[in-house]
Amino acid sequence: MTASTVTYSPAATGPLVAAEAADSSEPQVLGLLERALSSSCAASLRAAVKLGLADAVGDGPVTAEALARTVGADPDALRRLLRSLTCHQVFAEDPEGRFVPTEISRLLRTGTEDSLDQLVLWMTEPWTWELWGRLDESVRTGKDVFVDLHGQEFFDQVHSAWPESAAVFDRAMTQASVQSARAVAAAVPLSGARTVADIGGGQGCLLAALLEHHPGLRGTLFDRPDVLAGADARLREGGALADRARLVAGDCREAVPADIDAYVFKNVLGMNDEDAVVVLGNVVRTARPGTRVIIVENLVDDGPGQMFSTGMDLRMLLTVGGRKHTRQSLLGLVERAGLTVRDVRPVNTYQHLIEATV
Repeated sequence: MTASTVTYSPAATGPLVAAEAADSSEPQVLGLLERALSSSCAASLRAAVKLGLADAVGDGPVTAEALARTVGADPDALRRLLRSLTCHQVFAEDPEGRFVPTEISRLLRTGTEDSLDQLVLWMTEPWTWELWGRLDESVRTGKDVFVDLHGQEFFDQVHSAWPESAAVFDRAMTQASVQSARAVAAAVPLSGARTVADIGGGQGCLLAALLEHHPGLRGTLFDRPDVLAGADARLREGGALADRARLVAGDCREAVPADIDAYVFKNVLGMNDEDAVVVLGNVVRTARPGTRVIIVENLVDDGPGQMFSTGMDLRMLLTVGGRKHTRQSLLGLVERAGLTVRDVRPVNTYQHLIEATV
């Protein structure tokens, strides 16, 4: 007897109640199982980028068979992938069974100003899958599992053993900066400042935006030598902003540039808490009294971006023993380092800005 064949009678009250309970819980059961298979969404997105599907679909509509010829894939397997992607609104299917782009798939096109394809690759690199399977270990210990797996710290491993992944990281950070640079540049309080340093600023998209937004400002891009080698063309010799910019190589855990009016840290302080205090302490020891310190971060307990920031928080626990902060924990680190908090405010739906002074 199945739930669908149970009918009411005094003798059947027990089975009927059980069947009704099963029916009422079906959405929760399905929702739970969908969540347990959510890695298939990440894998489907990665496959879409690797195959170049967003470019191949173009403005559509296009059949799965035509797409398969374009990207060099098996038609049946590709249709199965597309079916998964349409469930996540990455593409849409028209009544004739052809595929068309969506606002989400347009973000996966290559070479566009708003593209996020490299960020998708970075978040789904092959080495990430084994880490997620050991999340319970990190939760038990409060530490990363990366060193145990690979024998050295995260960034050392990425740059020494996985150069292709390191290149993806650099491109992904550039895409992240491009997405938010204008909003952050407009929000950063720099009135009266003559010099600004973007600490751990990657290839310099944010610094370039700051210099463009403040024509009288001079800027320093501070990051590892290999990152600076790919710095934004606007900041390099011959670039439009080169006469107001300098590139300085170093490690912010050891020292930061001196003679700066405002230091900017955007998505840098997700390292472990002790290192974050050391980094901010280096500013306190180096900077003049009154120097501004601007911190831009995703907060895990504030704003509609919580699903993203909590996911990144766990990934950082796994890789570097770091975290995305709550508002209070980040303010606590700033104050532990000896800085005075002046203001906290949102930049956009998923980032907040903390203004502090030495």
